[in-house]
Amino acid sequence: MKSICKNTFNCPVEATIQLIGGKYKAVILWHLMSQTLRYSEIHKRIPNATDKMLAQQLRELEKDGLINRTVYPVVPPKTEYSLTDFGQTLAPILDAMCDWGTDYLK
Repeated sequence: MKSICKNTFNCPVEATIQLIGGKYKAVILWHLMSQTLRYSEIHKRIPNATDKMLAQQLRELEKDGLINRTVYPVVPPKTEYSLTDFGQTLAPILDAMCDWGTDYLK
């Protein structure tokens, strides 16, 4: 947790929501759990996200140390996103959210 002061939260749930509570943050993290993806691949998996919103959510996740952004110096530019080790620690939470959502949708 790089950009957030740990002492500003009143409870652990508040800290968790601060990190993954954005409109598409949990969904982005879910898609990055098993693989590295390019921006266009993430956008295809989250078609309702506007370019502006998706870019903002990715920047925040990177700033908070949950994802890596790798830019390759080629033409056209190639940018890939992957989870950091810190981001991987969210896997049990994301799995639980997926399980709950699956049960809810039944």
